Amino acid sequence: MDISASREPDPPPISLRDRAGGIVATATVLALLYFGRDVLVPVTLAVILSLLIAPLVRVLRSVGMGQTLSVLAAVLGLALAVGAAGAVIGVQVVKMTASLPLYEQTIRHKLATLNEITVERLKSFNGQAGRFIEQNAVARLPAPAAVPRPSTAEAPRADAPPPIPVEIHQPLANALVVLQSVMGSIWVPLETAGIVLVVLVFVLLEHEAVRDRFIRIAGGADIRATTIALNDAGQRLSRFFVSQFLVNLGVGIAVALGLAIVGLPHALLWGALAGVLRFVPYVGVWIAALFAAVLAAAVDPGWTLSIATLGLFVVVELVAGQLVEPQLYGHTTGLSPLSVVVAAIFWSWLWGPVGLIVSTPLTLCLVVAGRHIKALSLLDILLGDNQALTMPQRFYQRALSGDSQEIIAAARAFLKRNSFATYCDVVLIPALSLARLDLDSGAISAQQLTLVRDVMVAVIGAIAGEGRKFSRRPARGSVLDHPGAGRVLRTQREQTYGPFQGPLSVPPGSIMLCVGMGSSSDDLATELLVRILRDQKVDARHLSIDDLNAPPPPEASPGSVSVVYLVSAFPSEERKRGESVADRARERFPGVRLVTVFLPGMLLQTSRAIETVPGADKAATSFGHAVQICLDMQQDQVKTGADRAAT
Repeated sequence: MDISASREPDPPPISLRDRAGGIVATATVLALLYFGRDVLVPVTLAVILSLLIAPLVRVLRSVGMGQTLSVLAAVLGLALAVGAAGAVIGVQVVKMTASLPLYEQTIRHKLATLNEITVERLKSFNGQAGRFIEQNAVARLPAPAAVPRPSTAEAPRADAPPPIPVEIHQPLANALVVLQSVMGSIWVPLETAGIVLVVLVFVLLEHEAVRDRFIRIAGGADIRATTIALNDAGQRLSRFFVSQFLVNLGVGIAVALGLAIVGLPHALLWGALAGVLRFVPYVGVWIAALFAAVLAAAVDPGWTLSIATLGLFVVVELVAGQLVEPQLYGHTTGLSPLSVVVAAIFWSWLWGPVGLIVSTPLTLCLVVAGRHIKALSLLDILLGDNQALTMPQRFYQRALSGDSQEIIAAARAFLKRNSFATYCDVVLIPALSLARLDLDSGAISAQQLTLVRDVMVAVIGAIAGEGRKFSRRPARGSVLDHPGAGRVLRTQREQTYGPFQGPLSVPPGSIMLCVGMGSSSDDLATELLVRILRDQKVDARHLSIDDLNAPPPPEASPGSVSVVYLVSAFPSEERKRGESVADRARERFPGVRLVTVFLPGMLLQTSRAIETVPGADKAATSFGHAVQICLDMQQDQVKTGADRAAT
């Protein structure tokens, strides 16, 4: 099977008309979001709250309450909870405002100290710099001309009447004016809250009907797939919102208790503020921490209380972010950090402070939609935390850029959880396949191929166990003189262990030879297998086809070779010579076991039959499989030796 045949066809080019249509559609959507925010904001809040309290509605229905009664009870409980939290915050704000005059002296003293440390020193520096500049400027100016004095006719008259002062007084406000002012300031939030509660009730009551309509519109032709996607999205979003609400509630309670213990006044206010502002991504909780630290600085003549307050916020946030949240909904929300920041800016620009709070939930909804709706897959690519390129593609792209350090860092992170053989099977060989495809099609130049080769040598030398002892930089020369990466890596080992890659006087059956099929890619795959086996404490050595024709060294121990691996990186013309190479290996090393390691390249041929050569004892399609065959053979040898000793 040809590897190039398995590549996906290139997508058709997008016409200018389609691009213009996409731009117009995007502008229309943005205009609707901006000008329709008075309607969309309450509806969006209601939908998000419906996902938050949907589990409570299901619980109430499971205990015997009807749909309507369950929805009304859940919404009433939510309204009471929000009202109680608002009342607590309002009472605490009033108390704090009333107590601020008690801290006036401390505030004045610390402001004077800060002013002396910062502003006064800056003024002193500016004064010295200003005098220096003025002295140099005055030295260059000509002498000033005489200015005529004003005549006595222009002088003000002594008997002119003084100006009459005018004072403007506001009329005394009566109870009706005060009530009108208060209602004018809180009417908009109350109106929005009322609309949200009404929409929330109907969204929960019509949950099944709304879902059916959405299925009919979005995927009536494939109800099964649409239902699975919708249920998955709803469950994921609901679980995330509930988990985030519980985490933020816990953070608020922990902050309130901690501040009460350290002695900061109005600890309940700062705990509630921390819990609410934590819905704002990244910066919300630290805004609450800054306000609390400022109050602590005003209360305490020293700085101990401020430091303790900041330390408490840091500890609570680390515990919540690094221990609690990963257990509830993973280390991330499914959004990339950059997309969270950009979404916060975008939604706050569209919808103000409410948009800032709901930016993460809204963006998460878009990402979930992008993962299940093919037409919106661009949203998942742009906003999601999934890698836009596969691991082999990232390896190849970084190799073309010559960025070996980034590849090494990613490889070491991969090797913390996987073996080097797995890394070669999953990343290195598929990346080599991409390079081979581009080379065959003429898409990369000889210089780029050399750059890829140098990066692969550096990466393998850095992560392949004993390879760290070798030099990472190959000898420089012309492009045409550059050998393949496999030959360079083999030369590095030969410089350390000798031309035979180890001693020749060894116990019988202790050496395993790895022979490539002849191409530079086969040489690299062979060298990788040698290093993988040597990491398993196996005396593996790398030979080329030409080495099989050379006479054996006279000091070599007879019968020292037990296994010969025939290695091929891709289905290629070189693989067709496998039978002749196998015959040559058996002629050179009589009685050895023959194992073929014919790799599938891009790992796309999982269903095809395993390729091998006639008469081979074993056949492997991956480095991991080849290692397992080696370990099984070693166990068989040990068992055979034990049986012979027993007899």
